[in-house]
Amino acid sequence: MTAGRLDLPAGGGAFAIPRLAIGLFLVDQARHRIAVGSDRKRVVPLRAGDGWILPAGSSGTCEYDDKLSFLRVDLSDALLKDVGFDRAVFNPVVGSLDPLLVQFVRHAASLRDAPQSLYRDTMHLAVAAHLAQLLSPAPLSSIGVEDRRLRRALAYIHDNLAEDLSLDDMASEAAMSRFHFVRIFTAALGTSPLQYVIRERMERAKVLLRTTGVPVAAVAIRVGYDDVSRFGRHFRRTTGLTPAAFRRR
Repeated sequence: MTAGRLDLPAGGGAFAIPRLAIGLFLVDQARHRIAVGSDRKRVVPLRAGDGWILPAGSSGTCEYDDKLSFLRVDLSDALLKDVGFDRAVFNPVVGSLDPLLVQFVRHAASLRDAPQSLYRDTMHLAVAAHLAQLLSPAPLSSIGVEDRRLRRALAYIHDNLAEDLSLDDMASEAAMSRFHFVRIFTAALGTSPLQYVIRERMERAKVLLRTTGVPVAAVAIRVGYDDVSRFGRHFRRTTGLTPAAFRRR
């Protein structure tokens, strides 16, 4: 998935959308005109927070009278397949957008320069899953999974808490797609993979702080955090104490 902000002068022109894309206007465009799949333009006034969702392969023309700023999120075929929406055929959406989808798009755009991480992967998956539910309201087919698959994933997580864990690796251990892994993991354990990893890292950190004298920075590294301040924030959010204060108790 790619996401970013575009700032364009007044005008517009032809467009071609190679992948399923979401656009979120950041400014009002009272005289916005658009044609999708034809040359017949129609006036569709859009306010900040409105936008469009266009299928892969869409083409057409759009025009606007004022400077335009908008966020755009493009979803890869692989990501859509992960959430069971590999046949993403739907009528273009132009106008008001689902409020939760708007929040997801804003957050995805804010992460555009962030390195790959479990958090970013989870957010991208959430965007795709929510979009699939909006555009294909029929429930996704369920999948029967034996407990041993989740146990294998859990063992992998515990063996690699100090590493840069990813959804791809965890889902691979469970022999599931990322979407089904997140859904089944959350249903079975009552928490998302991301929150589970954070919780288990904090539990291991507590043990290290109680039983060893290694510096807090070394504890952070041993539980998967290169950034000591980030480790400290997670620890304090979990325990109500800084690592140093927890050790002094």
